[in-house]
Amino acid sequence: MESTIERHTIAVLVDNEPGVLARVIGLFSGRGYNIESLTVAEVDPQDSRSRITVVTTGTPMVIEQIKAQLDRLVPVHRVSDLTMQGPHVERELALVKVVSSGDKRVEALRIADIFRASVVDSTIDSFVFEMTGKTDKLNAFVKLMEPLGLVDISRTGVVAIARGKEGM
Repeated sequence: MESTIERHTIAVLVDNEPGVLARVIGLFSGRGYNIESLTVAEVDPQDSRSRITVVTTGTPMVIEQIKAQLDRLVPVHRVSDLTMQGPHVERELALVKVVSSGDKRVEALRIADIFRASVVDSTIDSFVFEMTGKTDKLNAFVKLMEPLGLVDISRTGVVAIARGKEGM
């Protein structure tokens, strides 16, 4: 009996010290777990804590193993499976460079307006669009820009936070 593959967003509160990210990544790579997205930033300078947000996929059993193993790492203070906790907000930022002229240039601007992307750089033959949203929205925007002269993309990866009054 095969279990279905699920996508989970996991937030990990850790000490902000050298080597912590490498240990977290090592846990995934050493066991063959896939990371679809990874972001990390200091969230509490006073207590020197960082938040790592990992989007991963696996069977329910694999997801439980990942969470249990993360929880056992020494610099980890808390592991939250935002997918299992319920409603949460996920966002990603993308910078998308499009090189075009004429009608394609006009069409790129029109689509960017529909997607609420901002022009953050413009030259005579190129635009750099900035867009924030769910991963699916960014993917749709990128796909529409491909025939219009897409030449480069830079993405942040998913950041996420639980809804409601409880903090991490």
